[in-house]
Amino acid sequence: MKKLFLLALLLSGCNKNDAVVSPTSAIEFGQPVRVNVQGYSGNMMEPFLTRDGSMMLFNNLNAAPENTNLHWATKINDSTFQYKGEIAGVNTAALEGVATLDNLGNLYFVSNRDYATTLSTLYQCNFSNGTATHVQLIVGVSKLQAGLVNFDVEVSADGQYLYFVDAQFDAAGNPTSADLVIAEKKGVGFQRLANSSDITKNINTDDLEYAACISVDQLELYFTRLAIPITATSLSEIFICTRKDKNQPFGRASKIATLTGFVEAATIAPDQATIYFHKKDNNKFVLYKIKKK
Repeated sequence: MKKLFLLALLLSGCNKNDAVVSPTSAIEFGQPVRVNVQGYSGNMMEPFLTRDGSMMLFNNLNAAPENTNLHWATKINDSTFQYKGEIAGVNTAALEGVATLDNLGNLYFVSNRDYATTLSTLYQCNFSNGTATHVQLIVGVSKLQAGLVNFDVEVSADGQYLYFVDAQFDAAGNPTSADLVIAEKKGVGFQRLANSSDITKNINTDDLEYAACISVDQLELYFTRLAIPITATSLSEIFICTRKDKNQPFGRASKIATLTGFVEAATIAPDQATIYFHKKDNNKFVLYKIKKK
């Protein structure tokens, strides 16, 4: 799950927007199709398809007993990728996951490597041909509050905006809230938009919203929702919402009805009509795709 809940060390309490979300979108999708990653047999989570469609970035299972690391694969065709290995220069003994890449080659990801000292979890680096360099903490995003964790990150194609999550956890490490937030690039870091809560008012609810995926023009947003409290039978769902201008709030969200089971973490293809996502099949997370009709 793009939640990365094991980031928590964590405390309770949250502030929520009182948005009421009801499906109104007329966008329809076909049936999901399984995607093959040749040379890789592990769990595949948090996929990100590069904007030119040539590479798929992902992480393995984001829970014990695995060490969560970033991986990459190259595209053979729309339904087949070739595994290339772990991304060099970025993985540690801590958790690294949820990679996203802008058109300038800047890679953003989540790691809990220094949360205890920095109260921050979002990082950036340069990326080229499977190698990351100049890894550094993103400045200006974290609220620097113990118990509040930023998980998931999506960068806009132009590199000017980050879409991420503010999440609160209870003492047992269970999420009590998760809301989408937007920040704009400022100097070497990013700054939260003053009207972020207004832009996302039709998205955030008292359930968990996470795993943002933004179209190139930033007028279409996919995200995942999971009802709380989480139980053994809980199922996550992927939603889509749109807007006419990137300075306006997104409209009410519509669930992609043809997706069933435990599905998360959409990533959009260059045609802006196909999305890839991970799904839990027989207790293993694997890659699927689905396309607009």
